[in-house]
Amino acid sequence: MIHIPVLKKEVLKSLDPKPNENFIDATFGSGGHTLLILEKNGPKGKVLGIEWDPELLKITKSKIKNKEFKKRLILAQGNFADLKEIARKNNFKDVSGVLIDLGFSSWHIEKSNRGFTFQKNEELDMRFDPGSGITAKQILNQWQEKKIENILKKYGEERFAKRIARNICQKRKTKPINTTFELVKIIKESVPLWYQRQRINPATRTFQALRIAVNDELNNLKKCLPQALEVLKPNGRLAVISFHSLEDRIVKNFFKEKSKQKLVKILFKKPIVPSREEIKKNPRSRSAKLRAVQKII
Repeated sequence: MIHIPVLKKEVLKSLDPKPNENFIDATFGSGGHTLLILEKNGPKGKVLGIEWDPELLKITKSKIKNKEFKKRLILAQGNFADLKEIARKNNFKDVSGVLIDLGFSSWHIEKSNRGFTFQKNEELDMRFDPGSGITAKQILNQWQEKKIENILKKYGEERFAKRIARNICQKRKTKPINTTFELVKIIKESVPLWYQRQRINPATRTFQALRIAVNDELNNLKKCLPQALEVLKPNGRLAVISFHSLEDRIVKNFFKEKSKQKLVKILFKKPIVPSREEIKKNPRSRSAKLRAVQKII
């Protein structure tokens, strides 16, 4: 599976990169959006690419062959929640645009072996940075039932959160839950048959909730947004692609609040979503929503 950057044309239209302008790709991933910006902001414009996953950063870096792009690309390993500090460390100034793409790379599903997908039998890790933080396995085997139920409800919007949490805590008494397939089996045993026949796999929401909890994704987003705005120069643009309602709500409310304060201009009232054609080519893009603002002062 090749990683395909979502909403390519729409991102470029929102950020409107011009020659010699500097941009930050706060979620570098497989570098797809960054390469599009580098095509537009030469000959002297630079991009600071921030990627939390050290392994993915190393792989992507080795795949960029264009020498001219390499000269204008600065790569940093770190969490976008530290965006301002990363920009300062790299002496990256005069920023015309920031992109935050909250989708995780296809590489994480296909190659990482960290339990991001319920379709492969892997260890339940789910960390974007394997060198730090708590694993999904630790959450499932150590957290209290109520706490597990709460994250399934809050981050997964899972209607059978109570049953799933109860079953997880029952099963772990006899044997630790270590793999994705072990968790999938528990989920299936916890939900009614009609729920298993829905269009969305019954494990989807639980896996989403665990990934968000492991990586503290929503809090990191809340920390990143004001910093992204701060590093932008006046008239600079901030574009955010979200993939579920929890993220989108945070972005929407942040943009609304800053618009009321006359700090930004919202570039389009409704979020931009992928065309049918794009969804056909890249089914993973189906839930993407793009919002963008322009900094006034």
